[in-house]
Amino acid sequence: MAHSKTELLKKMSVNPWFATLPLAERKAMLAVAVVQPLAVGESVYRKGDVSGGFYGVLSGLLRVSATGEDGREGILSVLEPGNWFGETTLLDGQTRPHDVTAMQEGEVLVITAADFKRLMRRLGFAHGMTTLLCARVRGLYGLIEDTMLRSTRMRVARRLITLAKGDMTMAAQTRQGVQVSHEELAMMLGVTRQTLAKELKYFVREGALALGYGHIDFLDTALLRHEAALD
Repeated sequence: MAHSKTELLKKMSVNPWFATLPLAERKAMLAVAVVQPLAVGESVYRKGDVSGGFYGVLSGLLRVSATGEDGREGILSVLEPGNWFGETTLLDGQTRPHDVTAMQEGEVLVITAADFKRLMRRLGFAHGMTTLLCARVRGLYGLIEDTMLRSTRMRVARRLITLAKGDMTMAAQTRQGVQVSHEELAMMLGVTRQTLAKELKYFVREGALALGYGHIDFLDTALLRHEAALD
């Protein structure tokens, strides 16, 4: 499907990071971006890959994951429309640190490594990359802190709130539901489905959540925030 630059600008500006870039930088990015369709289960890149570019999710959902030595997969993040990713390898010259796979049929914008390098010569874009990396570091430390210091119930509540804000998109407004299966949520938290089911039942009993097939509705976000110690 063909997309005009005006349409792309509007669609990608749902992302707070992209929206705060100077208009000239956003237009410069979209001027060199190419639309790439993705089928369900198709890989954008795999851990250890050295090729590829800088990507923006135009439609669909992608999962960022890693696989342990025992074969278990852990979902590190879910990327939805508006998110940009893949800058790490282009900045440090090392291999891809994880897998990125399409969870739904969709499209991504691709900025080649050569074009990314040229964009980095622009002060506005380079500053934008600095703020993006700072957000990544803050998110990473938050996950480490959750794992080390917080109970499973608190971690579930915090992860649900993060998903309600679009995960890496982190929009200002909390949505009223998310499309995520129990298996996927358990993989994000690194817990068993049985452990997750126990905590979800608690939140349902307290009136905070309603569970559907592959979907979780938020009925009382104030209670979730209280359980997450975010008040």
